[in-house]
Amino acid sequence: MMQAKKEEILKAHAYRRAIKEFEPEQKIKDEDFEFILEVGRRSPSSFGWEPWKFVVVQNSDLREKLSEPSWGAQKQLASASHFVILLARKGDEMRVGSDYLKYKSQVVDKLPADIEQMKNDFFKNFMENEFDLTDDRKIFDWACKQVYLPFANMMTAAAQIGIDSCPIEGFDRAKVEAILAEEGVVDTHKLGVAAMVAFGYKKEDSPFPQSRFPMEEVVEWLR
Repeated sequence: MMQAKKEEILKAHAYRRAIKEFEPEQKIKDEDFEFILEVGRRSPSSFGWEPWKFVVVQNSDLREKLSEPSWGAQKQLASASHFVILLARKGDEMRVGSDYLKYKSQVVDKLPADIEQMKNDFFKNFMENEFDLTDDRKIFDWACKQVYLPFANMMTAAAQIGIDSCPIEGFDRAKVEAILAEEGVVDTHKLGVAAMVAFGYKKEDSPFPQSRFPMEEVVEWLR
């Protein structure tokens, strides 16, 4: 059973490609997409802060508006069954004492006051002395790195149930955020765009085989 599970997981990773165009009439079932989102929601994050939000863009008018500044997503915006913008928390949201971190600790995690204080002390030291998260841009970049955990997990989960995807960084962040703010979707003082990902069923197979470095060039063992 263990071997079969390993083969299933590796098969999903071998199957996954960055799909440029999807079959627009072929839609993902609601329960299947809820499963993909649930995998993303359950993903790990540094200190358990979950500094992300997933915006599922199904509105065709908004997709069209996003197309111009999203040069790497134009075919996907037009054809994907589901299109997700992954947001990351910005500087003030991730500093000790922020409303967001208090809400996460007190309401979501229900931490006792002494445990919350201990966690905040560790996190403050981590930010200021260990990871040099000392300005807004560094904090946002760190939060974006956290977003890539659910980002990858959602694509792998999709591949395991035969759903195709495409990770996207080809966009003008400032212009995309301006559109989302104008539409009332995002408070850009609190959240910024980290990445995008499209889901659906591919229009055609990729003409290129999956290519990766060999294991011996990727992994070094220190025994």
